Amino acid sequence: MVAIPEDMRYTNTHEWAKPGDGGEITLGITDYAQEEMGEIVMVELPEADTKVKKGDVIGSIEAVKTAEDFYSPIDATIVRVNDALEGAPNLINESPYDEGWLLVLVSDTEGQLEQLMSAEQYKQFLGE
Repeated sequence: MVAIPEDMRYTNTHEWAKPGDGGEITLGITDYAQEEMGEIVMVELPEADTKVKKGDVIGSIEAVKTAEDFYSPIDATIVRVNDALEGAPNLINESPYDEGWLLVLVSDTEGQLEQLMSAEQYKQFLGE
């Protein structure tokens, strides 16, 4: 069974968003997504200080057998990216909710995070 932490919000494209201090929101892909992709070999991350809109493609993840884009779940500004993934993209496979985070956003619009799925809704979405 895949891990679905309760303290995060989820998208139907399998990103997770975790609210943090000072309005920062950490973004990554779910345990389910990394499991489906298999061994991740490369991650393409956006530049910090990039403004993004909800639904924008903001990067891509390549695995041995597939490549997938990932999307911004909210209107936001990217403030940091996980540079460790450049040399160790497999961190996403090993620790999708901790060391394998992708980037940090600051929301431009109030309330958008609450529109994402809760852990319970995401479990139902996956059919668990």
